[in-house]
Amino acid sequence: MRTVAVDAMGGDHAPAPEVEGATAAAREGYAKVVLVGDEGRIRRELDRIGGRQDGISVHHASEVITMEDHPAVAAKSKKDSSMRVAFDLAKRGQVDAVVSAGNSGAMMACGLFVMKRLRGVDRPGIVTTFPTKTGVCALMDMGANVECRPQTLAQFAVLASVYARVLHGKARPRVGLLSNGEEAVKGTELTRGTHRLLSSETVPKDFDYVGYVEGKDIFAGQLDVVVTDGFTGNVLLKTAEGVGQVIFELLREEVLRTFLGKIGALLLKDSFLRLKKKLEYDEHGGAPLVGVDGVAVLCHGRSNAKAIKNGVRVAASFVEAALPHEISLAIDKHAPLWSSEMVQASGS
Repeated sequence: MRTVAVDAMGGDHAPAPEVEGATAAAREGYAKVVLVGDEGRIRRELDRIGGRQDGISVHHASEVITMEDHPAVAAKSKKDSSMRVAFDLAKRGQVDAVVSAGNSGAMMACGLFVMKRLRGVDRPGIVTTFPTKTGVCALMDMGANVECRPQTLAQFAVLASVYARVLHGKARPRVGLLSNGEEAVKGTELTRGTHRLLSSETVPKDFDYVGYVEGKDIFAGQLDVVVTDGFTGNVLLKTAEGVGQVIFELLREEVLRTFLGKIGALLLKDSFLRLKKKLEYDEHGGAPLVGVDGVAVLCHGRSNAKAIKNGVRVAASFVEAALPHEISLAIDKHAPLWSSEMVQASGS
């Protein structure tokens, strides 16, 4: 069984959700879990839920990286923080993966400073999954890289397509570039340069590039991967989360407004639950930091126990799928796509 280190102090409500989620993950056989953080607080939580069991261990760390900390500075200076220690355990081979609901910038910094980038990777990024009419769509980058170059987004297309192939079973992913319209003349200097690189027919690709796509296209089910910079991706993610939550609240109010609506709600209860399961972030667990030499999964800051449990589950699945190795192979194969010669020829 794989072993996953969980940053027990990273989330908004730590360590209770982390301890409960890790205990559930171990109990359900997803992985062995090492809870990293304040040992006294962690053990009190374990006692509270009766969670002392096989498959759970505790590794003390005296510091915490907060949301107010500067990510790069904290990752380097707070060497005994729960997040940094978890990454150190992975680097030494004592665990197979890291899960944290903490500062995402610090996760990126720890990935770069401790795990290091895979050879040939320009910048690691964060991949998240959106539900669609026909399944799921992977979005990269979710927020790790606010400012990008065309060659960086071209790499994101490769990284995310490997994710879609290995984790979603898409043999040849359909990749779109997020823009403000489908016409090639639209977009920004960044998107136009990226479009020229990805449109090249001189470099064989393991995915089908479909060109510019709009935000509405992500949910239609005709795409497997959407590529964008981290600023836009994060805005899109937060907007989609907010819209989904409001729609559910409005629908609930309208349905419960009348007696017949309440009867209809009872008849449609199972359908609503299935839809809720597709949309709730805690069902998906977390998003991987892709492009580093290891497996690191970022969970939502307000993650509950269910989200942490599923974060451990998906982290173990990434290890089993050898995601970093598959990415290394793809980076080597597609390197000519963002070579200096290609960038210069495309005017990117």
